[in-house]
Amino acid sequence: MTYTNCWLTYPLLVDETGKTIAVSSEFTGPVADSALEELKAGFGGMYRRSVASVAGEADIALKKNEKIHPEGYRVTAGNGKVVLESGGERGMLYGVFSLLRQLQLSGGSFNDFSWQQDTAPANPLRMLNHWDNMDGSIERGYSGSSFFFENEEVVVNQRTKDYARLTSSVGINAVVINNVNVVKAASWLISDRYYGKLRQMQEIFAAYGIDLYLSINFAAPMELGGLTLSDPCDPGVQQWWKEKAKEIWQKLPGFGGFLVKADSEGRPGPFTYGRTHADGANMLADAVAPFGGKIIWRCFVYNCRQDWRDAKIDRPKAAYDNFMPLDGQFRDNVILQIKNGPMDFQVREPVAPLFGGLKHTNMMIEFQIAQEYTGQQRHVCYLMPWFRQVLEQDMCVPGVPSRVADLVSGRSYGNQNCGMAAVANTGNDLNWTGHDLAAANWYGFGRLAYDMTADPLDIAREWVQLTFGSNAQVVDTLTAILMDSWPAYEKYTSPLGIGWMVSPNNHYGPSVDGYEYDRWGTYHRASHRGLGVERGRTGTDYCRQYNEPLCSLYENVDTCPDELVLFFHRLPYTHRLKSGKTVIQHIYDTHFEGAEMAEGFLSKLEAIKNLLPEDAYDRMHQRLQHQMEHSKDWRDIINTYFHRISDIDDEQGRKIYD
Repeated sequence: MTYTNCWLTYPLLVDETGKTIAVSSEFTGPVADSALEELKAGFGGMYRRSVASVAGEADIALKKNEKIHPEGYRVTAGNGKVVLESGGERGMLYGVFSLLRQLQLSGGSFNDFSWQQDTAPANPLRMLNHWDNMDGSIERGYSGSSFFFENEEVVVNQRTKDYARLTSSVGINAVVINNVNVVKAASWLISDRYYGKLRQMQEIFAAYGIDLYLSINFAAPMELGGLTLSDPCDPGVQQWWKEKAKEIWQKLPGFGGFLVKADSEGRPGPFTYGRTHADGANMLADAVAPFGGKIIWRCFVYNCRQDWRDAKIDRPKAAYDNFMPLDGQFRDNVILQIKNGPMDFQVREPVAPLFGGLKHTNMMIEFQIAQEYTGQQRHVCYLMPWFRQVLEQDMCVPGVPSRVADLVSGRSYGNQNCGMAAVANTGNDLNWTGHDLAAANWYGFGRLAYDMTADPLDIAREWVQLTFGSNAQVVDTLTAILMDSWPAYEKYTSPLGIGWMVSPNNHYGPSVDGYEYDRWGTYHRASHRGLGVERGRTGTDYCRQYNEPLCSLYENVDTCPDELVLFFHRLPYTHRLKSGKTVIQHIYDTHFEGAEMAEGFLSKLEAIKNLLPEDAYDRMHQRLQHQMEHSKDWRDIINTYFHRISDIDDEQGRKIYD
């Protein structure tokens, strides 16, 4: 069975067989060829109309306009004519995808179609980070195996092109294909053994406006070059990287650059030699600068040898403590990639304070659509409402627009090297993302990265209609499931900002104390008296990493938002939240509510069974059945744990297992 086309379905709208669409284009080259190919697919599918290139009068005119952003576009459509202008070939391609999307959503004849749009991307860099390994496995991959690698070889085939097409269609312009967490394979990937296949992949990506990036091993001079060290201040190491960068760009012209994870979770880095993150990043930046390359340096660093007995050591403080003293010391082609929260992609976290701290350093935000801690694509959990909340958070930086959206897009300080990244959720499953509904996160991330003002509800409805058709009951039902899925998951898993109550290593399923006494940190400190981590002045003092008035807002339990209160404070079970409920009653109520919502997802899907393709329905039904059952495991294990430890009964007398 062939894999699905996801949202690029182009179903028949109006049969206009025999009528040709004439297309004129001022753009030439591989991207222009991709645009023409997409127009043929779209008009052939939706109208049974052929598409032909012409030099003169045309139904669709693709024009260059230097006044428009090179990745933006202006479209005017009406009366069977379209003028699409852009300042660059990428913007022209995005405009073509957008035109076809709007035609499909309109559901009518091309001749009756009327539409105008003038847009430009919110973020310069809109990136997917894949955690694919060269043996074909994927770390935190929940959609099958890699389609980039197999048996230590790079794979390039039709699926490579189809992936690029889907990714480009939502405005993503950069992709890291290999796992940032595996260092040895990353060394060999930048060697003669792989350049040929990488060049083929790069050419496919480039035809869809996507820059290829690779994750590298900071110790590559030792792995590949036979050096005895990888000290970034050593002249021999610096020269090795300069020569390697020259070699890479000769073999892969137009290559984007490197993603680096260093001195975190045992990865090699500059700390070995008493150097700073700036020393390490700048050495690489100098090597790639002559070729226009970028260094994306991850800020996911922390002391992974914590002692749970020490209540002052606090993992969330690590990124700020490590990088704030270095503000202003990084080269202009270095971008610090900062996770959206200070922990690790939990279902609810405060925004990482580093966004409000750095003022002289390029930065981009890192989200995760792979759902490592949000159901692993076995549970539906549409994350765009959460991402939009993060982007709207004001970090209270004096004198500049300081929403996260302003800071990561470059609007606050005039940066051009900045943007949004997401850990990807694709694999070789026939539906690409394991759960058919999980593709909404891939689609949604691209749409939100391009337009950070986009409404997650509109994105969800758009994706459902493009993927499953325009039947109103189908669109309403699946959109409702998506929009309720993140709140439901939060309700039946982790309360009030705690997070982490998952089984160690696989991060799936409830285990309240799974990480509580672990070297990676401690997270809820539950006892018979209460739970939560005190992060004010009397605790870890983490709150002071935030600008005022955020610092005081979070530090004062009376003003701290309920949804984060146990992240910032240790509270007795009888503490009354702003809702009027006690902490313990909130835990009981939300876990019952979340499980009920998950059960409702299944019944909603069953009501539209006859309106969906049989294979897609069967896959979704299996996933939602599992989610319903698993949500009850979460409910019963969490509620029973806290009932036993608090010895406080549920006010509603519901079944809790003692």
